[in-house]
Amino acid sequence: MALERTLILIKPDAMSRGLAGEILGRFEQRGLVVREARLVQVDSTLAEEHYAEHAEKPFFGELVSFITSGPTLALALEGEGAIATARSTIGATNPADAAPGSIRGDLALAMPDNLVHGSDSTARAGRGRTRSTPTAARATPGRSRRSPGGTGRSPSARCESSRK
Repeated sequence: MALERTLILIKPDAMSRGLAGEILGRFEQRGLVVREARLVQVDSTLAEEHYAEHAEKPFFGELVSFITSGPTLALALEGEGAIATARSTIGATNPADAAPGSIRGDLALAMPDNLVHGSDSTARAGRGRTRSTPTAARATPGRSRRSPGGTGRSPSARCESSRK
């Protein structure tokens, strides 16, 4: 398998339930490595771009409203076959259909609160990283980009320093 990077978004429902560490740990247990991480508040413009393929579907507004409802942890994960590994770790989109042992099968409640987004191809992972990942994530105007805890360092910098 090829070394790949994939975009993972730990969504507002997971963040509000305090599940970010559990979710990140599952990816790390599968051998994926965090290359970038940023806590972001997704604005409506970015949400509409991210979900553009669903723009004509009746649930589009609900998706945009949901992803903009609170903070999201954007991750760039890397590893051999990272996209397929991440997608199998996440489980089926609808938590009711997700296998036990997957993130959604074990932790998600119901649609649209399915905890996490994972890119489904290298093209989408790359496109997503250019607009919504750690290096390109946009903060909502008026919100500080300063990290929680007042250190001024990004989450990825804190993660990297804690691994040394």
